[in-house]
Amino acid sequence: MSETTTDKRDLLKTPLHGLYIPMALIVVGTAIVKLEWVPYSIILALSLGALKVWRGQPTKALRPDKYQEFELKEKTILSHNTAIYRFSLHNPQDLLGLPIGQHLSISAVINGKDIARSYTPVSSDDDRGYFDLLIKSYPTGNISKYVAGLQVGQTIRAKGPKGNFVYTPGLVRAFGMIAGGTGITPMLQVIRAILKNPADKTEISLIFANVNEEDILLKEDLDDLASKHENLKVHYVLNNPKEGWTGGVGFVTADMIKALCPAPASDIKILLCGPPPMMSVMRKATVELGYEKPRLVSKLQDQVFLF
Repeated sequence: MSETTTDKRDLLKTPLHGLYIPMALIVVGTAIVKLEWVPYSIILALSLGALKVWRGQPTKALRPDKYQEFELKEKTILSHNTAIYRFSLHNPQDLLGLPIGQHLSISAVINGKDIARSYTPVSSDDDRGYFDLLIKSYPTGNISKYVAGLQVGQTIRAKGPKGNFVYTPGLVRAFGMIAGGTGITPMLQVIRAILKNPADKTEISLIFANVNEEDILLKEDLDDLASKHENLKVHYVLNNPKEGWTGGVGFVTADMIKALCPAPASDIKILLCGPPPMMSVMRKATVELGYEKPRLVSKLQDQVFLF
């Protein structure tokens, strides 16, 4: 049973929502006044009840053509320059309205210029009333520094959805995912969508590259998912590993991709997201390995897709 169906049934069986008692009073009160009017009162009661149910359903908060203000509700520090920022939607029952694989734009006026950057939430689109952004603040960053400086109660401007990738079950037999740093966010969005659907058997092999072990974002979440789902394999690669590190070392290479990701085939995709220098190397490596050459702007049908 879907979450939406469950919510509807809960709404209908919960007296606190004011459905049963007012509907009954309408019918009983009409019967007392004039028995012949009871059929009409039943129709009226059912109509009012249906209207209340309909008005209680969630709406999608995002608009692709218009920036809207969303208030910072909570900030969870992960490291000296990385945090998860939780923003409130306009109503507690609202959904963000972001298809799996899409992202949103954050905009702000910085030094007199309107700057925009794209981010993929780490929250689920099933979550009501809020969305979470994982953002790493860079010294030369614009929006990342702006968001890092926000106080609870302040707002950001966001619009969406945007992007050329939308995941649906059965899209491919297997994904090879290569992420660096905060490039993990669109990967995690797709991973969670696959793993929460018991009928989706898509195989996932994730290579996640970082500089230091403490830079590995959401590692506990990834490890927990991998421990519970056989179709998810996670491989960590570090530039500066500490003694005792058992994962990959150095940069992600063509040999690593060949060993860990699905081989070129019509029913697989390689997803890439990370710092531009790393992505430039990954694009060349995938071509060397026989995958279809990625376009400058990726399309859903591409074998190698760069977020």
